[in-house]
Amino acid sequence: MNKLLKDGKLEIAPSVRTPSEDIFIREDANVKDALKALDRCGKKVLIVVDDQKRMLGAITDGDVRRHILKGHGLDDGIKKVYNKKAVFIKEQEFSMESVRKIMLKKQIELVPIIDQSQKVVDYISWEKAFADAGGERPVQRQALGLPVVIMAGGKGTRLEPFSKIFPKPLIPVGEKPIVEIIIGEFKRQGINTFYLTLNYKGEMVKSYFDYVEKDYEIRYVWENDFLGTASSLKLIDHMIEDVFIVSNCDVIVDADMREVLDYHKKQGAVLTVLSSIRHHKVPYGVVDFKEGGIINNIIEKPEYSFMINTGVYVMNKETLQLIPQKERYDMTDLIRDLIKNGQKVVTYPVNENAYIDVGQWEEYKQAKERLKLLE
Repeated sequence: MNKLLKDGKLEIAPSVRTPSEDIFIREDANVKDALKALDRCGKKVLIVVDDQKRMLGAITDGDVRRHILKGHGLDDGIKKVYNKKAVFIKEQEFSMESVRKIMLKKQIELVPIIDQSQKVVDYISWEKAFADAGGERPVQRQALGLPVVIMAGGKGTRLEPFSKIFPKPLIPVGEKPIVEIIIGEFKRQGINTFYLTLNYKGEMVKSYFDYVEKDYEIRYVWENDFLGTASSLKLIDHMIEDVFIVSNCDVIVDADMREVLDYHKKQGAVLTVLSSIRHHKVPYGVVDFKEGGIINNIIEKPEYSFMINTGVYVMNKETLQLIPQKERYDMTDLIRDLIKNGQKVVTYPVNENAYIDVGQWEEYKQAKERLKLLE
């Protein structure tokens, strides 16, 4: 907070700094700029301002997602993307109680505070407004009512030598194994039934959950062979009734699964892939040439943006019919076969900071700090 709070009221301290520049974005920025700014500030919303820090509106990760899903590009300006009627509160009308009411009614992450000239003097985030509740949202009104299948049977070769001793699902990130963190993220969204597909050192995983205190249901599904990332799903065919979620055991995706499920159903999809936007800057000049070695251009340190598969999916039960028994079959095979058969497969993109892959060393080293951003 940049302003002083006393008894829930805002007191102006004339010498304090304005809000962090990370939360602001100019109207002339493009969508790629917005994505990077969202990553930097660790929020899901940016305040759009002019040169004088006067509020023009706000842009959220949801605004960006809808823009991308309409087929528009990342180099497009945000002028037609951001919300010009974003909610704010005037500093003379401020109280923490009024901000809480606005957040709960509108289900928004952040409320800017503006002065008489429309200049942003501060903002209240959800974490600050509900600090007495640990910064957490109220519990969902009802459970989502669909199960999560966590594919936890792999050998975790990317994490050797750790995985020579521990099965990948039990590799700790902070004080908990990664699989328990994944379950906790889904549990917070009202999901209470989990299937763990087990193979490599599976008894160790089962033993851990047999003795850990838990308020959710775990069912174990045992693979006899290593037959690819999708083959184990065939084993749950008789256990699943309708739509379900699938997750790798080494990834965390910060997404509202209720929103993802609604999107999946509205699209009439049989499978939805949660994807993450990635930005990669080539640290060299890239030579563009044609036949004979004649150079057309040299592009200095170009940057590319693309979508990657996170390893989290929403699936209809009918998709399991395509999975062969006792044959090697990966999720990529299933997706290709669904598309080949004319069935609808869609993607739901999340921002770069909303995806953590603990299954490789570089990401593992950063996971503890990055998880704090998702809390």
